[in-house]
Amino acid sequence: MRSFRLALAFVVAACGLVAAQGPALDKILADIRAKDKGQLAVSEEDGRFLRLLIASSNRKRALEIGGASGYSAIWMAQGLRATGGKLVTIEYDPVRAKELAENVKRAGLSDIVQVVSGDAFEQIPKIPGTFDFVFLDAWKKDYKRFFEMVYPRLDPRGLFLAHNVVNKRNEMGDFLDVVLKHPALWTTIVSPSDEGMSVSMRVK
Repeated sequence: MRSFRLALAFVVAACGLVAAQGPALDKILADIRAKDKGQLAVSEEDGRFLRLLIASSNRKRALEIGGASGYSAIWMAQGLRATGGKLVTIEYDPVRAKELAENVKRAGLSDIVQVVSGDAFEQIPKIPGTFDFVFLDAWKKDYKRFFEMVYPRLDPRGLFLAHNVVNKRNEMGDFLDVVLKHPALWTTIVSPSDEGMSVSMRVK
C-alpha cells in the first residue's frame, strides 16, 4: 500500500510539473513553427504522435536524423522525459543546428537531447550503442541509405519511423519497397497528418 501511495504521489507531482511547463512549451513550439519558412518542421499532429509513441512504448535510446530547428526533437524529448530516455538529434545545416540547440535549451530539455551538427552519414558511426527508436526526416532520396546504415544498430523490437512517406512518396520509392518487404520488419503507414509516416518494428 505504501508503494502504491508513493507511486501515486510521483504521478501527481509529474502531472503538476507537466501542467506548469505546458504553456511555456506551447509558446516555444509555436515560435518555431512561425519561423519555419522552409516548412521543415513536422505537423503538430505528428509531434503529438511521436511523443505518445515514445512514452507508451517506453523508448529509451532515440536517434533523430534531420533535426531542423528542433520542433520534433522537443515533442520526442517530452516522451523521453517520461521514460527516462535520451535523444541524439543530427542536423546537417550549421545555422539550423545552432537554432535547434537554442530551442532545446529554451524548452529545458538539454539534459535529454544531444544536438550533433554535421553530415549524418559521418556522424552516426561516431554515436555509441544501439537505438530503440529512430526518426528519419532528412533528404528523401537518402532514406534507403540511412535505413541501411542504422538498421544493424536497431534493437530487437526497436522502431524505425520515416516522415513524409505519403506526401513525398514518389521521392522514396526504393526505401518504402525495402521496409514494406523486409522479412525482419513489421511496417505500417500512418497519417496523423497528411504528410504520413512509416512505422517499422524489428521483429527478429
